[in-house]
Amino acid sequence: MGMEIDYYEVLEISRDCDETTIKKAYRKLALKYHPDRNQGDKEAEERFKLINEAYQVLSDSEKRAIYDRYGKAGLEGRGGFSNGGMNMDDLSAIFESVFGAGFGGGFNSRGRNEYDKYPLDLESEVHLEFYEAIFGVKKEIKYRYKKPCDACDGTGDRDKTPSVCPECEGRGEVYYRQGFMTFAQSCDRCGGSGKSVANPCSKCHGQGFVEVEEETTVEIPAGIDHGNRMRVGAKGNIAKNGRRGDLYLLVTVEEDEHFVRDGDTIYIEVPLFFTQAVLGGKIEIPTLKGNKEISLPEGVRDREQFVLKGEGVPNVHTGRKGDMIAQVKIIYPKKLSAEQKEMLMKLGDSFGVESKPNEDRFANVLKKVKKWFKG
Repeated sequence: MGMEIDYYEVLEISRDCDETTIKKAYRKLALKYHPDRNQGDKEAEERFKLINEAYQVLSDSEKRAIYDRYGKAGLEGRGGFSNGGMNMDDLSAIFESVFGAGFGGGFNSRGRNEYDKYPLDLESEVHLEFYEAIFGVKKEIKYRYKKPCDACDGTGDRDKTPSVCPECEGRGEVYYRQGFMTFAQSCDRCGGSGKSVANPCSKCHGQGFVEVEEETTVEIPAGIDHGNRMRVGAKGNIAKNGRRGDLYLLVTVEEDEHFVRDGDTIYIEVPLFFTQAVLGGKIEIPTLKGNKEISLPEGVRDREQFVLKGEGVPNVHTGRKGDMIAQVKIIYPKKLSAEQKEMLMKLGDSFGVESKPNEDRFANVLKKVKKWFKG
């Protein structure tokens, strides 16, 4: 294949095609000519390199414009493209950018950055009392983060001169095959660093990093709920280049024995003695801001609910308050004295026919059942 080959011909597309068409064509051809699918086929390997080279140029609008006007020479003259051809790291980077890292480049994948020994973001827990989550609070948080060992400059080696890991040959990853694709996983021997430590540093035991305990004050917003995560910027692990990740706090909230929370809504159970349920009237119930009076109708039903608008929890994002729901639970006496029984019977009799609704209804049912058996 000559040097003047047309990149559009390589990807089998027209010169006026859009970005989506370019990417679609690349995906199709890159899989077809992937080295893992064409073991030992030098021509397929060269074709694969050329496909990646063409995609690198045509997928970049600036490079594509220069190429359309001046050809490949124009790219070389402007420093936008290397005339030395593409190395395997370039191929791997392009392939992974289109197919995702899960596919793996397969061929000499790029080495990991030094800070890839550990993720920069970290997670810790913050435990809140029920009221703290509702009203917000300032909390002192203790947690541990990682940073490069200063004794060995983050190398893990006492002499600061680690050698290349013989297992992964410095890549930090080892590969396994599945079908025609190759997948990568972190090298167990070097922990993904790509380095082999002959003389481990006594401070970090060859890891290249140490753990430090830190305490910080966090402003917990009102309305945060159990299971929420909140981000504290630039309080995570520290990379070798000084970059610091974020701290993510997983919120756990203690339950309350009286109030039950469901999002921004607060529930409370209101126990009513049966006589009070019959008579109705005004009663005081506790809310998040103190006592509040509600009016009960005569003959309130068991589990009947009363909504108190805006007496719930402030939404953690908008600040708008939810509702409070008071649910009635009718309580009956566990024991009756002889005198109480007599009083209740007299009360029942005073209602006359109304006190025995079962007699009238069941009489009709009994007549119906008798008819069934006559038939």
